[in-house]
Amino acid sequence: MLLLPGTELSVTAAVWLLLDVAFLAALLLHLLLGGYGCRSPLWSVFQDLLRYGKTKLGQQRPAWLHHFDLPKRWFSHFYYLSVIWNGALLWLVCRTLLSGAHMPVWLESLLYLFNKEPHQKTSGEELSTILALSLIWLHSLGRLAECRYVSVFSSGVINLAQYCLGIGFYIFIGITLLDHPQLDVKTVTISDLASQLHWYHVMGMLVFCWASVHQHRCLVILASLRKNKSGKVVSLTHAVPRGDWFEMVSCPHYFAELLIYISVAMMFGFAHTTWWLVVLFVLFNQSGAAVLCHEFYHEKFEDYPAHRKALIPYLF
Repeated sequence: MLLLPGTELSVTAAVWLLLDVAFLAALLLHLLLGGYGCRSPLWSVFQDLLRYGKTKLGQQRPAWLHHFDLPKRWFSHFYYLSVIWNGALLWLVCRTLLSGAHMPVWLESLLYLFNKEPHQKTSGEELSTILALSLIWLHSLGRLAECRYVSVFSSGVINLAQYCLGIGFYIFIGITLLDHPQLDVKTVTISDLASQLHWYHVMGMLVFCWASVHQHRCLVILASLRKNKSGKVVSLTHAVPRGDWFEMVSCPHYFAELLIYISVAMMFGFAHTTWWLVVLFVLFNQSGAAVLCHEFYHEKFEDYPAHRKALIPYLF
């Protein structure tokens, strides 16, 4: 189903484009007006929707907004959902391609509703699709394990709207990955998939592994700030993280997240245009969160390293 007759813009692409514009506008509004101390009720709501966790501390919040607070540790729900949902999509795609089984009717209807018409999709992308879904599933599984066994959550909160956005995000990225390839009901063999292997698949997997390792290291560093040498949690206060990519940016785990989504784009030889809209969403969303964290560190710690950027080393 197309959004506009005679164009290649799918409903999926239109949704991501709208989200990109909204989050870019939110980032620019904060950068341009945040320092002017605007205290209007509308600005308070805007800031409440923008901030979560430690960046909500010290904010003047109308009492009614507290009714929409949810524990930040509920971030793990996103990864539970992604492991199940995107894992199911991966299994269904593999079953369809390797055994010639039909996609479930409900999934075909969902993909028809949101994605491009079959004749507008690219053929020969079976390996790319399987690898891209596999990377998303592995990333979600890793983040779930880190939420459960590494991260130390304080009493920080997220807004109900942020929670709903996170749930929708992890459902929609799986649908988005199927917006580009033409997955006809045909049987492919392992040798067929091997023949589709290109240099960009290898590069994408290397970038994914590199970014994932550094993201894990940075999350371990953050957790260690609240633990003693034996691994017992002894504090829930905030401290200046040091080591690994923290020496360059305030939020290296966000930067690693961006690299991970770029690595998924590499799986399609950089040609999955709708997925690049997802990458832009991650960029704008993580930029906003990183700027808020960067400001928090500078406000709380007088000796915070001045050379650190917020998100991207040496740039931003």
